[in-house]
Amino acid sequence: MFEVGRTIRVGLIGYGYAGKTFHAPLIQSVPGLELTVVGSSKHDTVLANFPGVTVCSNMEEAATHPEVDLLVIASPNESHYPLAAAALHAGKHVVVDKPFTVKLADARSLVQLAEERGQLLSVFHNRRWDSEVLATKAVVESGLLGEITHFETHIDRYRPQVRRRWREQAGPGAGLWFDLGPHLIDQVVQLFGLPQTINASFAVLRKGGEADDWAHVQLNYSSLRVILHTSLLVSGGVPRSVLHGTRGSWAKFGGDVQEKQLVAGVLPGSPGFGDDPDPGIFFDGETGKQAKVPAPRVNQADYYVGIREALWGRQPNPVPPEQASAVMSILETSFQSGATGRVLPIELTHKERAAFAVSQY
Repeated sequence: MFEVGRTIRVGLIGYGYAGKTFHAPLIQSVPGLELTVVGSSKHDTVLANFPGVTVCSNMEEAATHPEVDLLVIASPNESHYPLAAAALHAGKHVVVDKPFTVKLADARSLVQLAEERGQLLSVFHNRRWDSEVLATKAVVESGLLGEITHFETHIDRYRPQVRRRWREQAGPGAGLWFDLGPHLIDQVVQLFGLPQTINASFAVLRKGGEADDWAHVQLNYSSLRVILHTSLLVSGGVPRSVLHGTRGSWAKFGGDVQEKQLVAGVLPGSPGFGDDPDPGIFFDGETGKQAKVPAPRVNQADYYVGIREALWGRQPNPVPPEQASAVMSILETSFQSGATGRVLPIELTHKERAAFAVSQY
């Protein structure tokens, strides 16, 4: 690891939506991290935003560049495994955008490689620092609802036209569930631990669609049922998160605002950044009375603060790779369930199970 206070040189592969909107500005906002190399074909765009960085059109060159200590991979999903493996072999610490990899076996291979080499490997599960997610967590931990029996969470969008981009075309790692499923799964296992079984259904509902654009997945615990849903044909009208318990219910309609702020050029630390104006609503089971529950102020840059602190040896990895490979196992099992129409158990390694605290569920 690094001496406390030493600048950590960061390489970023991919300057598309994820790299430009999330990773670059979040890295830029964290003292101690310096963006030095960007792997991208958008040479002029990168230099216009980050004068002085080295731009590599060859992605493997960026992954192994001598001026990089920490490599961040925000390229198409199928490239995650080979680029991460190349960087680890070159002695780099690595952050991979979600999904970790396309295949579970590749995720586990990277975990083992990083462990053998003593290097940090982490996955950018940035929604752990979302207002909606942390508001849900606060309600669960408060005991306000009593014993939680049902949790339902949606990430729905209205995009009726199929766009010509790799995420919406047939191919490895494409489709809506590969894109948003890791977010939803990670939220659930952070709240309730690992499920026992899973049953799932997927569909292509838009005319001309090539990859799934509708997903409905159920995670089963002994005394809890969780519904994860995402669709590209929903224009509104349903809450994003709902909790039901023995004392009442809670719902939140508005989502986190950080993505919209980052798209608009508002950087972490700016006035109002991460302030969610939409409170959750508590519904008292006995009286039916309603009460607003404010959402917390949040900052996704805290993920990269955690990475810096881990590399300085002051804190643990904010997203250990064993947790991310467990998410991949649930993701892969959900696709198997959807293909076979069966309720399936989750197969996890001992280390993946040990990465999560014991849950009452």
